[in-house]
Amino acid sequence: MNLYNIKHPEEQVNFAQAVRQGLGKDQGLFFPEIIPQLGNIDELLAMPLVERSQKILSAIIGEEIPADTLNAMVKNAFTFPAPLAKVNDDIYALELFHGPTLAFKDFGGRFMAQALASVRGDGKITILTATSGDTGAAVAHAFYGLENINVVILYPKGKISPLQEKLFCTLGCNIRTVAIEADFDACQALVKQAFDDAELREAIGLNSANSINISRLLAQICYYFEAVAQLPKEKRDNVVVSVPSGNFGNLTAGLIAKTLGLPIKRFIASTNANDTVPRYLRSGEWSPNPTVATLSNAMDVSRPNNWPRVEELFKRNGWNLADLGSDALNDEETEQALKAQYAEGYLCEPHGAIAYQVLKDQLQAGETGIFLCTAHPAKFKESVERILDIELPLPEALDKHNKLPLLSDVMANDFAMLRAYLLAK
Repeated sequence: MNLYNIKHPEEQVNFAQAVRQGLGKDQGLFFPEIIPQLGNIDELLAMPLVERSQKILSAIIGEEIPADTLNAMVKNAFTFPAPLAKVNDDIYALELFHGPTLAFKDFGGRFMAQALASVRGDGKITILTATSGDTGAAVAHAFYGLENINVVILYPKGKISPLQEKLFCTLGCNIRTVAIEADFDACQALVKQAFDDAELREAIGLNSANSINISRLLAQICYYFEAVAQLPKEKRDNVVVSVPSGNFGNLTAGLIAKTLGLPIKRFIASTNANDTVPRYLRSGEWSPNPTVATLSNAMDVSRPNNWPRVEELFKRNGWNLADLGSDALNDEETEQALKAQYAEGYLCEPHGAIAYQVLKDQLQAGETGIFLCTAHPAKFKESVERILDIELPLPEALDKHNKLPLLSDVMANDFAMLRAYLLAK
């Protein structure tokens, strides 16, 4: 598999290098030089999740990873289902929260851990990543206890839900967490600064585990196929998928699935008040505002890292960006959407509620809608209980971590301090 740096196409790497390196020169994102057209899609859709995913990822990655190794990577990563739940006659929910940390990031995080373990070589590795909520837990649990791999996760202090924080800030061992006194975009900027520091990168074997890393992105392609596979065959012709969008890795994966041949008519990018992309699609002007805190905190991103990959896909495929649906909901509208879902008999949380409402607003006659449910409602227990006036029991995966003390360090938004912290550890 050959990949190129979108900012500097002359920089080309194979899959193993892209997984180890994370980012290219000048913080450029790696992107596959070739995205193959898959053969008989119906045949693929008839397969179980793991077997189908093995074939999809093998077709993309090629012979660089031996077939037996890749098959084992997928089997070890995808140990939980992604069921499609019917909300009404026209709208379905793809539930991506049945993994160990109850969020969609489990798919990408666990596959990346498997990929890195298989291509790492003998050098030391430090995973440095920023999270706006769910990435941290997925990465922490995927890499927890792996030998000679240290993980440092930055997150915005006070801007993720208490249960999200407990899920990844209570592990210890090779997992260290740092609450940065700033917003998510500042955390992400610190990670980028670290990758720009060649001396630091070399000294600690720096790598990133968010959706910047191509291995995580490739894993996410697989559940779009799983969604369509669970639809009745007569509903597969005009599928519209609404993606709750923050850093835009999830949407990128869906667009790659479409490029591979998955029959998805169109996508909708659904955001909260951090609406850089919906405004850009309307005006043609890229003008990020300061990030604001919302109920859907995992989408509190004003400068989405993966947007260049989205534009690259549209350009390469000859698609028109005007065909990408989008809209943004504020917190009041999010609460109303959550109530509307609950009234239909479906319990969700703020991120999925936004994707549902924007889908409902934009779905046309004859289309079948799927929205992505990216986290378990209990991960947002306080807000869901308040909005719906219900009591939510904690799943065991959350309850056991909720009882443990936080192990996080607190740090100012200061790269020099972070650099010293990373070198000292």
